[in-house]
Amino acid sequence: MVVIVTWLFAKSFRGLAIYPFIFLRTKDLKENLKIINHERIHLRQQIEMLWVFFFLWYGIEFLIRWIQFKNPLTAYFNISFEKEAYANEIYPEYLKTRNFWSFTKYL
Repeated sequence: MVVIVTWLFAKSFRGLAIYPFIFLRTKDLKENLKIINHERIHLRQQIEMLWVFFFLWYGIEFLIRWIQFKNPLTAYFNISFEKEAYANEIYPEYLKTRNFWSFTKYL
């Protein structure tokens, strides 16, 4: 389910997945298949990790990467969940062939 919420996002972010929803900053992004696929990859990651563990791992990995790179944006792009989603967002069939816990390849 896709929900449009303009006030939720910082300027540089366009989407957010919190199972079972995909939140987007603007209505036109519903047509952007790359963003939708990116967020669907996150939904799958959340299901695999029983939701709560996804967010715990995400937060801990973000803090580790922030310490490592000393920059929050660089930290964000180096989170394993984000690396998997960005690497595969252009492949519409990715989720059909994706292996369980594939994000671990990006650690």
